[in-house]
Amino acid sequence: MNHLALPPFSERGLLQAVIEIPAGTNTKYEYNKEKLAFQPDIRDGKTRRVDFMSYPVNYGFIPGTRMDKERGGDGDPLDVLLLAEHVPGGSVIEVQPIGLLMLKDLGELDHKVLAIPVDPEKRIIKAENWVDFQQHYSAIRHIIELFFMYYDGLGTMIVMGWGNEDDALAEVRKWTFVNTAK
Repeated sequence: MNHLALPPFSERGLLQAVIEIPAGTNTKYEYNKEKLAFQPDIRDGKTRRVDFMSYPVNYGFIPGTRMDKERGGDGDPLDVLLLAEHVPGGSVIEVQPIGLLMLKDLGELDHKVLAIPVDPEKRIIKAENWVDFQQHYSAIRHIIELFFMYYDGLGTMIVMGWGNEDDALAEVRKWTFVNTAK
């Protein structure tokens, strides 16, 4: 299956996420579009391991999106941060966006949709939108910011701010390249 070719929204009209890196993992995995497989990222001939702390959230991408370099993006699909217990790499899961983390990575936009599973049984927090998240889980926002500011070396990533669930959906639509956006 080509995970990149999946539509951003499921047949039920819900946003989909493809998980590349499960929460609690230090090895950085990426989807290899030529081999249609999830593989460790290689840097300088070695498997890339985050020398900081494990990923605090499940990390992946929104299929059917690409942050075009011509428009300031990093050339990759729009990233997603899924607040849930460990989700295996390669999983496709319906998610509900609750926020948007806006980042610049070495001068390129590298925004990330913050989401929770649609299935209430898979949720680890009770927030269902940005306001709830801010009121009851603002510490998680700070942990995520700090992780991305330091995980690849200080000064690599710049936090530009946060947006709400509407901003997250607008970002998905902005970078969608398949005619399936809802």
